Amino acid sequence: MNFENKKAIVTGTAGSIGREIALGLARQGATVLATDLHEPQPPLRSPEENKQIYFYKANVEHRLEVQAVVAKALEKMGGVDILVNVAGVVDQRPYDQVTTEEWDLIFDVNVRGTFYFIQEVTPLMGQQKQGKIVNFSSKSGKTGSAFMVPYSAAKAAIIGLTQALACELAPLGINVNAVCPGITENTGVWKKVSANYQENLKLSQKEVVEKFTAKVPLGRLTRLADIVGVVLFLCSQEADYLTGQAINITGGREMH
Repeated sequence: MNFENKKAIVTGTAGSIGREIALGLARQGATVLATDLHEPQPPLRSPEENKQIYFYKANVEHRLEVQAVVAKALEKMGGVDILVNVAGVVDQRPYDQVTTEEWDLIFDVNVRGTFYFIQEVTPLMGQQKQGKIVNFSSKSGKTGSAFMVPYSAAKAAIIGLTQALACELAPLGINVNAVCPGITENTGVWKKVSANYQENLKLSQKEVVEKFTAKVPLGRLTRLADIVGVVLFLCSQEADYLTGQAINITGGREMH
């Protein structure tokens, strides 16, 4: 996949998934503006001397900060061809312990932040009659997960958002798709969720991993490379005829 001369915004790049997507796009030739509430550690670096990755700190919950990111993209890159909305938060607790503040945070970051970025970049994409948007849902957005009610609801909302926008933005030449990863190794999300499952299910870390791996037909958890490969495909011209899709990356655990 060749992303020469393509300009991308990737959110949530302090996390391992967003980081690897930003680096993957850059390795294939794109110029990338990466953003997150926190600085990536280690800092993002250009993988090749003639490629650029910029970082701009922002909170996706606030429209003015989202607007500032897009303005910075115009300043540094001259436009936006690709938007990958990775930024999200997760929590895991029994439904009757969910507070209003926790519910609002999960929806604000996962759904509202995604929508803000789409609203800000689509006028730019519309002017050039082409663009690729990839949103992050989850296996839990297809089939809700116990002890993750707000997260499951927010990720289901991302699928509805993706489908509605795919219809509305198709005349502008903009493709809108979503990915629905399963439990992904070596991520902060899995570290947090698995610790919570140990507490709520009274299982050891090994037992938690075995419990969830046993549900996957391909016999392992999702890897970062699995996600990056699908996202880069959706950002490429090879996916020009795909829109409104919510693609599972679950090793067969989710099949609808």
